[in-house]
Amino acid sequence: MLDPTKRFSTRVENYIKYRPSYPPEIIPLLESECGLTPDTLIADIGFGTGLLTELFLKHGNPVVGIEPNADMRAAGERILAKYSNFESIDATAEATTLRDNSIDMIIAGQAFHWFDRAKARTEFQRILKPNGWVVLIWNGFHVESSPLNNGYQEIVLRYGTDYKEVVREISGVDVESFFAPNRCKCTKFKFRQMFDFEGLKGRLLSSSYAPAETDPHFREMIDELRRLFAANEQNGKVEFDYETEVYYGRMRSVPSA
Repeated sequence: MLDPTKRFSTRVENYIKYRPSYPPEIIPLLESECGLTPDTLIADIGFGTGLLTELFLKHGNPVVGIEPNADMRAAGERILAKYSNFESIDATAEATTLRDNSIDMIIAGQAFHWFDRAKARTEFQRILKPNGWVVLIWNGFHVESSPLNNGYQEIVLRYGTDYKEVVREISGVDVESFFAPNRCKCTKFKFRQMFDFEGLKGRLLSSSYAPAETDPHFREMIDELRRLFAANEQNGKVEFDYETEVYYGRMRSVPSA
């Protein structure tokens, strides 16, 4: 698979325009379950264009964003420039450059499956304060929710360059062992985006596994997507369903030397 730090370099604009944000219910969940307050210092690992980061910045949290992809990071820095409580760092999940025992909560949205889990776990333990929190979040399109979502998955299965490998990577993540010997909890939220055809097309092309326009099957894929849209649209729009999974738990930190 293509280097995960480079996979989205050509997807930035579509990612900004068409990827969903995250359910606002995440904030009250973490307030009640993890003691989140506006003073909680957060490290967003793999912050990308800042979709998850902004949810916490609006809550008032100071956030340090870690992002190794230069194009995604530049876009995120531009979008989040209005927030004085945001800092961006060119680094990786496995080597964040952050100080020992300095972070209250680590978050990662749509990113954890790209990490070297063993090295990231060691790094998380190093930078977290004692018994700090780790929150891992995925926005998955809800396949069994509608004919549109089912048809969309059939398209990415047929034309995606390595969609099966990406799904296998995500579904194969052993989240519970990452927190061991502590335990984690999981809460799920449902939400949706409304798309016209250009929006649905942009959502598809924001994916790292979507073939490029130079691919010989690109036009065939777009034509199939157009037929799927036409079969499901109402008043020029379709509903695209998601299920957000939020895993959260304490992680034992490594005492500072």
